[in-house]
Amino acid sequence: MYSYLSAAVLAAVLSSGAAQAVDLDAYLRQEAFKDIKISPNGEYLATTLPGDDFTAVAILRTSDHSVVGSMRPPRDNHATSFHWVNDNRLLIGLAEKFGSLDAPRPTGELMGMNADGGRASLLVGYRVSDRGAGTRIQPKKAEAVAGFLTDDLPGEERSVVIAVWPFSDEPFTRAERMDVLSGQRTILARSPVRRASFTTDASGNVRFAHGADTDNVNKLYYRAATGGEWQLVNNEVLSGRIERAVGFSEDGALAYLQSEQPKGPDAIVSWNPQTGERRTLLRDEVVDPSSILYRPGTSIPVGALYMGDVPRTRFFDEASADARLYRGLETAFKGQGVYITSSTRDGSKVLVKVWSGSNPGDFYLYDIKRRNAQYLVSRSDWIDVARAATVTPFQMKARDGLALHGFLTRPAGTEGRALPMVVVPHGGPLGVFDDGSYDREAQLLAAAGYAVLQVNFRGSGNYGRAHGQAAAEQWGRAMQDDVTDATRWAITQGMADKDRICIYGASYGAYSAMMGAAREPGLYQCAAGYVGVYDLPMMFNRGDIQDSASGMTYLREWLGDPKKLDEVSAVTQAGRIKVPVFLAAGGEDKRAPVQHTERMEAALKRSGTPVESLYFKTEGHGFYTLEHRREYYGKLLTFLSRSLGGATASAAPAATPAAGERKAP
Repeated sequence: MYSYLSAAVLAAVLSSGAAQAVDLDAYLRQEAFKDIKISPNGEYLATTLPGDDFTAVAILRTSDHSVVGSMRPPRDNHATSFHWVNDNRLLIGLAEKFGSLDAPRPTGELMGMNADGGRASLLVGYRVSDRGAGTRIQPKKAEAVAGFLTDDLPGEERSVVIAVWPFSDEPFTRAERMDVLSGQRTILARSPVRRASFTTDASGNVRFAHGADTDNVNKLYYRAATGGEWQLVNNEVLSGRIERAVGFSEDGALAYLQSEQPKGPDAIVSWNPQTGERRTLLRDEVVDPSSILYRPGTSIPVGALYMGDVPRTRFFDEASADARLYRGLETAFKGQGVYITSSTRDGSKVLVKVWSGSNPGDFYLYDIKRRNAQYLVSRSDWIDVARAATVTPFQMKARDGLALHGFLTRPAGTEGRALPMVVVPHGGPLGVFDDGSYDREAQLLAAAGYAVLQVNFRGSGNYGRAHGQAAAEQWGRAMQDDVTDATRWAITQGMADKDRICIYGASYGAYSAMMGAAREPGLYQCAAGYVGVYDLPMMFNRGDIQDSASGMTYLREWLGDPKKLDEVSAVTQAGRIKVPVFLAAGGEDKRAPVQHTERMEAALKRSGTPVESLYFKTEGHGFYTLEHRREYYGKLLTFLSRSLGGATASAAPAATPAAGERKAP
């Protein structure tokens, strides 16, 4: 196993008053664990383990936490999904990431592995090979397809339902039953729409297909349990909303859908296939459902988790045993988010994740009958939660009246008044959002003495369809105004020192940082961009978005005509930037090719703007290598310090003291 699985702590050195030199490794070190799930019989725990350029899987015995099996994928490959398909076998979904900030892109490969690491094999995907010429029995199909788990079929030991995507530009998918040992597959249903995912009922029957054609118009289809023809339930063009099925009621009479609304956040509705009746079950006033909550040991939806100002749960029946279970856990872990990641088959034991803006995440095993929570492990046990920076939600209105929400991270021990501030617009930008959970980069900046402002500008996810649609063709326009308005709001509230504010971001956030400096002279004292996109017309012919027809549709719909983007392209607006700039990029970046940064640097130099840069030829969309990340953040803190006066990085990695144990309350 890997050394970072041992119990160890790197204490972040913080003091009330002036920030000391920042121990970067406390924030750059990989989490010890990512996600954990308990096996159906409760005997094992499966967990994902992040490395610098991979994510591995380990199986631990629940009784003594000894490692009984493991799997490490090749470089740039990550185990991003994993499910217990019976008491002894795990199904693992693989993805690729070319850089630490890159979104994992599923390869469509599903791997099976026993708890002890035995019988590990690739069951479906483009790297599956047959048994060779002359071998008559070929259970696996060696074909260019991608597979994704649809239903683990709890009542069956050997079979699951998967969605199979043929390798083509915009494929029609199919649902298939797959043997989790041999990989043998049989077709259950073919989708009536391209790029479809499927939803099954409690018996494993394929009932819904949700997908979109090259025009990116979403459609939802339904069919009876006995099969038959697909019926169109929702067409985004006609209804003005996107809907997807999330499950069925206990008696199977009702389907549950997450349904976008013309204004405001998504609702969860029940839909009666026999009568067509719809009824709203849950709808938050501000945010969309973040995760569906299921009854332990079943696939029956019972409520939803909402990531608003604070994490909160709501249930279809607030008097149910499911609601009482969560309310009890929330009382025990007051002030923190609570989410059940998995449970035993009989629902008697659940694995609970607990987190907050100051806590990267702890995991507990909760015995429902005994009402006893046993602490298992922390994602980052070297983080001193009591001394971490505080994260506070805020809300305000943009200049056009649009409600905006975000989070302010303040250094520990400060009152949060007239602080030097770093404004950090998130990447993405569409559908991504800051949710107030522990943010390593924000905590690092706070350790240097800065307040960190993160606003969910229009186009961010989590705030309903209208909030997202308001970003259409608004790069560098209204989206940027939202960031500006949040910055000025922080000044008027007395939170920020108006003469000590910089703007910094990654990917789209880097673009926003440059446009903020260009459009708002005098507001920011410096700007920094990490693996950014700066030349908007170039996005139509370089990078991975424009590789597909749907990707080109996306670019045209959200950015607009490439011939009309010069006025909002950071490269062409570089002459308006009069403050120091720091740029960093990777030579193997597929999402934001390095040419974006090279052109931005050249444009700044032509205009006489002071600019410094850092390039690593072997890095992608975000730096993997610890030494490279350490150098990058060291230079970033030094750069910010020149304008804002905050702390710089410590000269050498700190020593590693022994970890302390956390106990359940």
